[in-house]
Amino acid sequence: MNPATLADARDAGRRGGGRPTREEAARRDARLVAVATQLFMEQGFDATSIDAVAQAAGVSKPTLYARYRDKRALFAAVLEERIRDWLAPLSAAAEAQGAQGASRPAGEVLDELSRVLLARAQAPGAAALNRCIVAQALHFPDLARLAYEEGWLRGVRAVARLLAVLAEQGQIAVEDPEIAADLFLNLVLGKASRQALYGIAIDPEAQEARRRAAVALFLAGMRPVTASGGRP
Repeated sequence: MNPATLADARDAGRRGGGRPTREEAARRDARLVAVATQLFMEQGFDATSIDAVAQAAGVSKPTLYARYRDKRALFAAVLEERIRDWLAPLSAAAEAQGAQGASRPAGEVLDELSRVLLARAQAPGAAALNRCIVAQALHFPDLARLAYEEGWLRGVRAVARLLAVLAEQGQIAVEDPEIAADLFLNLVLGKASRQALYGIAIDPEAQEARRRAAVALFLAGMRPVTASGGRP
């Protein structure tokens, strides 16, 4: 009996041969996604096999196929998990600022958000997963669309909500919060994302200088117009 089958047998034995509990199923799914994420990032989509994922996760192939119909579905689950990880700090920042009202200056809020964005974009494995998505975009356009719509566009909407709050407070002037949010994300992440995608080493000092300049440039363009028609 191979290790994966043994692991399934042990689980079944602990349950008396019955179906897995909800907690056991959740732990198994989390383990599968974590293992698949690591293998996809290290080896790429094509070189990662269902057999390898099952063996590394300690489950049988029938168990894996009962949850994910094929490798493409497993990759989609990995992508969705990484998207949630990336979106969490954006949504939290928007919600926090909305709850705090006008207690924090726009410059402070956007400075903090830009730091969070760069940290999440450069988290271990983020660039490798992005390369994997780009490499498979033509073969799996629906997955590429998922990455764009549920990743980038949802991130834009989260930042747009934050900018709308700042605009309501009179701290910035924004006609279209979603366009402004898209511009902000590109200003902050553009160069760093390309360097990471191409495997080019990032100079921390140069990146920090660019981050500060990006926030300053964005705020300069968002200053409210005064009664005299100028900007304060």
